[in-house]
Amino acid sequence: MFKIIYKIFYLILILITFQAFDFNSSSKFKYEQIISKAKIEKWENCEIGDLIGKIALEFIGTPYLANTLEYEPESCIINFNGFDCVTFVENTFNLARMIKKKVYCYDTLLNYITFTRYRNGVLTDYTSRLHYTSEWIMDNQRKGVLTDITKEFGGESIKFNVFYMSKNSEKYKALKIHPEYVTIIAKIEEKINNETFYYIPKNKILSIEDKFKTGDIVAFVTDIEGLDYSHIGIIFVDKNGTARLLHASSKHKKVILDEKLSKYINSIKNDIGITILRATGK
Repeated sequence: MFKIIYKIFYLILILITFQAFDFNSSSKFKYEQIISKAKIEKWENCEIGDLIGKIALEFIGTPYLANTLEYEPESCIINFNGFDCVTFVENTFNLARMIKKKVYCYDTLLNYITFTRYRNGVLTDYTSRLHYTSEWIMDNQRKGVLTDITKEFGGESIKFNVFYMSKNSEKYKALKIHPEYVTIIAKIEEKINNETFYYIPKNKILSIEDKFKTGDIVAFVTDIEGLDYSHIGIIFVDKNGTARLLHASSKHKKVILDEKLSKYINSIKNDIGITILRATGK
């Protein structure tokens, strides 16, 4: 009887671990490939921004894949086989934090992503995830891993009026299963709406984008009602000194090194500006 219970427990443990990482053989191979290259080339000696850039380039061509985090119950998913804009930034950023400290095991990556993905670094349920980019920015500044440098570049203050999730709960699997979460989400939205953020209006980006560095994280402010940011990516300064957008593109269906940042945002009707974040190296 004990052996049967033990085997059941062991199988459950395997399933939980697999779900948490979602690491099949090709995903694991990609992870080990990056880690191996980092060790050989001593990437830990790079500045944190340059390290973020190096890792981001390794993911070019990875398919765009939406809704990779929507598991029930909530668990910290890591999947290198496909990214949306958020998971691309999260994985790249946290791999850089790991490699900078010369730590390379899977468990550390899971812990690092849990730390940045969830409020105060603690996963409890769906509502503990930092769903709104604005709160993700606030929370990770408090944790000391990111600095919002937008104001330094002449960024203007902005107040958001987020309500999209609570007013459109039917669009979210977890909120349909757990309607009691909607009230919690609404309270989170209210807290966000009481905070002040900074952004650089799109017509001012061209004049200052030479100040951006490889590895800076860029979040795109939207005027779509109920939302704060529409997209997130990484800045990569090419050999010509041009600040370009490196991101998981829903348009191109993969991770790409896109055009000049100021040109990109001018092609997006509802984007009104950007917020710039810089990794601290912690």
